[in-house]
Amino acid sequence: MDARDRVQAWRPRVHGVAEVLHAQWRDHAYPAHTHDTWTLLLVDDGLIGYHLDRQGHAALPRAGVTVLPPHVVHDGRPTTTRGFRKRVIYLDGDVFPTSLTGSAVDGPLIPDAGLLRESSSLDRALVRGDDLEAESRLALVVERVAWHLTGRPDGTLAQPPALVARRAREILDADPGGIAGIAAVAGVVGVSTAHLVRSFTRSYGIPPHRYLVGRRLDLARRRLLAGDAPVDVAAETGFYDQAHLSRHFTRLLATTPGRYRRGAC
Repeated sequence: MDARDRVQAWRPRVHGVAEVLHAQWRDHAYPAHTHDTWTLLLVDDGLIGYHLDRQGHAALPRAGVTVLPPHVVHDGRPTTTRGFRKRVIYLDGDVFPTSLTGSAVDGPLIPDAGLLRESSSLDRALVRGDDLEAESRLALVVERVAWHLTGRPDGTLAQPPALVARRAREILDADPGGIAGIAAVAGVVGVSTAHLVRSFTRSYGIPPHRYLVGRRLDLARRRLLAGDAPVDVAAETGFYDQAHLSRHFTRLLATTPGRYRRGAC
């Protein structure tokens, strides 16, 4: 193993994402194998040559997103002496219908700059552990990939964006700390998560996950100013734990919840 090789992997808490893998390999070639997941491959540097269902392909840096379907044999190897650096998001096998497997095998590279940006944003949200943002980003990525693999069909009729956004904001405002996630709100409104994210962002200039975090921080600030302990505030305003609250709180106000609370005492 080359000293410059790096591998990092973890399982996020986001429904639909099975694993994230970041790897940098100089001369490692991995043998033919399969996954029970869909694979979204982002190449940041170098060039990867691979076979998918015995057909030769290349994954190029920043050229798009490579999509590999479950249960289809593939391998991989560097094609230059400097190796390659990649990010991989493994999605649960039921994220896309099995009917899209053939399209992915025939054309695994999707040269869509917008999809690449959104996939990179999804990866960064997963790295930060921002699960609400990752949930929203994932919905947009899945919708865009499916649109490509199904032959770019015409859009179907959906609820008006302004109505969707207004109904979603009412739900978010009613109980910010109790919302399970953006997908849950979309289910109540009766639209896809991707349609909700687009509609809300278009109407209010901010994605729904960021709006929800802001409302939770509003609640947290009031509780802190009332003298409640940060650990209790985090649990009661929708954050996973005190560290999760502190990360978002510091990003907004450049101070920790504890300091904010002490300043009011």
